[in-house]
Amino acid sequence: MPKAFPPEFRRDVVAVARRGDAPITQIAKDFGISDSCLRNWMHQADIADGNRPGVTREESAELRDLRKRNRLLEQENEILRRAAAYFARDIGPKMIYPLVCDLAADKIPVAVTCRVLGFSKQAFYQWKCDPVSQRDWDDAHLINAALDVHRDDPAFGYRFIADELADAGLAAGRNRVARLCSQQRIWSVFAKRRGMHRRAGPPVHDDLVQRRFTSVAPNTLWLTDITEHPTGEGKLYLCAIKDVYSNRIVGYSIDARMRSSLAVTALRNAVALRGPAGGTLVHSDRGSQFRSHKFVKALRRNGLTGSMGRVGACGDNAAMESFFALLQKNVLDRRRWATRDELRLAIVTWIERTYHRRRRQARLGRLTPIEFETLHKATQPA
Repeated sequence: MPKAFPPEFRRDVVAVARRGDAPITQIAKDFGISDSCLRNWMHQADIADGNRPGVTREESAELRDLRKRNRLLEQENEILRRAAAYFARDIGPKMIYPLVCDLAADKIPVAVTCRVLGFSKQAFYQWKCDPVSQRDWDDAHLINAALDVHRDDPAFGYRFIADELADAGLAAGRNRVARLCSQQRIWSVFAKRRGMHRRAGPPVHDDLVQRRFTSVAPNTLWLTDITEHPTGEGKLYLCAIKDVYSNRIVGYSIDARMRSSLAVTALRNAVALRGPAGGTLVHSDRGSQFRSHKFVKALRRNGLTGSMGRVGACGDNAAMESFFALLQKNVLDRRRWATRDELRLAIVTWIERTYHRRRRQARLGRLTPIEFETLHKATQPA
């Protein structure tokens, strides 16, 4: 069964076809799709743009989303209405857990209640199995003892309190005492507010590539990075993913803002087009987009393995930098770009028409990436 093309790819192909620079048949061939497929995409795009009568997918999806959101808002309002009495008191989350049971009896999902009230489902179900755990009892005794110590000498901070508790025969580590003191606001009268520090975030993956940019099979090693270029409307950002095996750009995303969703969309498009079986290594630099929770979660969800180079070491991702250098020379620096859409179409046209299907590469035996993959796929045993 053929894989669905990403919506971003479909929009770009339709935009190129609407310009009328070439016949529909030639454009479909350049982008690797059938003539009927491209005409169907243009038909759907005309409906979506209001140029042709019909019901769009967005309209039906929007109606379903509105109904779902309306039902969810009604549930959230009911939760807040019944929790108003709890919010009026300064109590811990566990004191609100009985309300979750009452709302669940009225067919309001536990997940919705926990999200609105600001605690996790796991914590609620753990409380339900054991409303008063042994650790809660121990914490209560430690808090009472810490209050007694602090009352005797308000100058004591959590370190001195931990020492006094140990002398009293109450076993508790300093981190635990610090947590309990912070919860109960048991601070030394001489405590000072800590200054704000910003440090470079640690890598979320080790460097598993070590500048060995070689691959013996497709979907084994992917490289990714983000580049930017100014236009008359502002900057345009491109996140591309390259398969080292054939140097083919297997996924990309273009947006006016450089957010984590840019990298996540490029990865999602690559997975949709290539469908890796798992174990693919995705190597990047230490940009915040690739260190974000959304990107790491997307890697884990698709069975991919992350890898990261060092800070400020361009050579750790040199194979991807070489592609961006070609793009810079052949597209970005050719002239000034007035609009983002103009530059966007130029980028996707160069990638799909020129780089993939016309530009021969010495490392591939003077073949294009599409020719290289097609030839080696035909020679592989079934």
